[in-house]
Amino acid sequence: QVQLVESGGGLVQPGGSLRLSCAASGLTFSYYGMGWFRQAPGKEREFVAGISGSGGRTQYADSVKGRFTISRDNAKSTVHLQLDSLKPEDTAVYYCARGPPAGSGTSRFQYAIWGQGTQVTVSS
Repeated sequence: QVQLVESGGGLVQPGGSLRLSCAASGLTFSYYGMGWFRQAPGKEREFVAGISGSGGRTQYADSVKGRFTISRDNAKSTVHLQLDSLKPEDTAVYYCARGPPAGSGTSRFQYAIWGQGTQVTVSS
């Protein structure tokens, strides 16, 4: 059974940083692209960042480019999202998801398995 478990969310002041982690089990981790999405209250779930199976290719939403960094450790079956220069509009539940084989994508319909989410709140 495939399982994705996120951690690392919390309350942070504007301009601060957080590091989210997603631990995967029950799959050949390096075979799949992985992604992070987020959903704010009353809004659609949106793509944040994606990374290919090898880690050699990354994609970012324009709203987070230059502030967030996605990475993965295939030996530990984990994917991380470093959040820097956080803004109040980054407040949302952040979800880790398993993407297509090898590559990654920006559409949530390309992601078949999801974690339970971790709350990120940016507020002074």
